[in-house]
Amino acid sequence: MRTRNADKESLVKQQAIEMLVSDGFQGFSMNKLAQACGISVATLYIYYQDKDDLIKHIGAEIGKRFMAKTLEGFDPAMSFAEGLKKQWVNRSAYALKYPREVACYEIIRHSRHGDDIVEESLKGFKTTMGDFIHNAIAHKELISVSVESFWSLAYGPLYTLLRFHEEGKSIGGRPFKFSKKTMDETFQLVIKALTP
Repeated sequence: MRTRNADKESLVKQQAIEMLVSDGFQGFSMNKLAQACGISVATLYIYYQDKDDLIKHIGAEIGKRFMAKTLEGFDPAMSFAEGLKKQWVNRSAYALKYPREVACYEIIRHSRHGDDIVEESLKGFKTTMGDFIHNAIAHKELISVSVESFWSLAYGPLYTLLRFHEEGKSIGGRPFKFSKKTMDETFQLVIKALTP
């Protein structure tokens, strides 16, 4: 049996991310991936059972890294405003540093593999965020809203700004670049919407 090569495996993952972002699922195949990596298709099957296995692994890995970065320096006992701000800073830093990974994660998350990778990515994260939300409500720092409303209000505006940045333009084609000033201005509006 052939052994795994860490450098080749890393190359495979990076090329797969690039291909999924550039070509989507329709343009992605194990044959094309092997060719892009300069390896045989058989080599891919040392690392992954099949294309679905590869996609799930990549999605889960990106999700775990993203969630770990999101929780860096975060404590569920923080005040609501401080904790949410830490989340925004961490999430935006990751998205700005690794835009292709974030784009790939979103593509996979909205595919038939989405439930698998979200479940794998959010292990531990759900508990930490649940504690944070419950503490904020108990301390009367957060209004009680549905989970869907909370996530839409708490993070939707940040991801809209990041999408504008990635596209290089905002509404009506106006040039746009993500900045701390715009993030802080938007964050203050979110805090107003979510606090009593």
